Amino acid sequence: MVDLSSENLPQKAHGTGVLHSVFHALAYADVFDYPLTATEVYRYLPSTNTSYQEVVQALTDEALFSKRDDYYTLRGREGIVETRQRRAEVSSQLWLKAARYGQIIASLPFIRMVAVTGSLAMNNVEEGKDIDFMLVTAPDRLWTCRAFALFVVRLAKLEGVDLCPNYLITTNALALEEHSLYVAHELAQMIPLSGREIYDEMRRLNGWMADYLPNSLMVAELPKGVHPVQKPSWTQNVLEFLFRLPFLSWFENWEMNRKIKRLSREQSSSIESFFSADVCKGHIDRHGESVVTALAARMEKATDSQTATEVASTNAL
Repeated sequence: MVDLSSENLPQKAHGTGVLHSVFHALAYADVFDYPLTATEVYRYLPSTNTSYQEVVQALTDEALFSKRDDYYTLRGREGIVETRQRRAEVSSQLWLKAARYGQIIASLPFIRMVAVTGSLAMNNVEEGKDIDFMLVTAPDRLWTCRAFALFVVRLAKLEGVDLCPNYLITTNALALEEHSLYVAHELAQMIPLSGREIYDEMRRLNGWMADYLPNSLMVAELPKGVHPVQKPSWTQNVLEFLFRLPFLSWFENWEMNRKIKRLSREQSSSIESFFSADVCKGHIDRHGESVVTALAARMEKATDSQTATEVASTNAL
């Protein structure tokens, strides 16, 4: 997943110590009870001038880090290795369902990309959790696509599968307005099931990711047995033709106006939610904010520790 050859290592200095950067990568993953391999630590490193070999050397600091099997954790957090292994088994079963319903959603009219996000993208799902999707749609059709996708959600519910297409954008909004470590992680971890060319364009337009995760330039791979959707189905083309007819196009504006009004009222307390003609971001649980808070607490704990002198030499965030 990550090219570790010396000629492909980033060159720009980031101004943070190696130990601090390694601790930061593991602390972020620790928020999700997720240990990392050495390669993964390097992938999610916030530093741009640290080699893979330096990461491996830093991970030998037993005052800060522990190793179990091939995984590294913050010291005292060794138990999350079993958590990752257990969740990986759950995820392998959920991926099959994600691929099946992702393919159905990808065949809907005006859908241009379907990607798995959240915990499943990291194979870090507990029993009973939902499958998060990010959808990219054609312009002026986002709310129509959302209505179609929610119909699939209801069908999946009959099988006991919880789908959550909680982030939709049109191809006009591929360049995301929010630039943060949390969003950079979500983009780096996202795995496209369909619309790979749209995904590649999205990554290109969000080059600011390199300011936060300069080593996360490679795309995460689909699990074995899961295959991407290659081309739109003929039914998708037919439905798109019908929904472009004037007497059916009114549905988009009607659905958009009523849902923006309703969702804006219901999610007014969340600074992470946003609704427009090009964006439907229903993040009512303010997950990004809670992640940043949890990460700050871990970094503050490190600065208070006498064994973390080098980590404390720079600002945690």
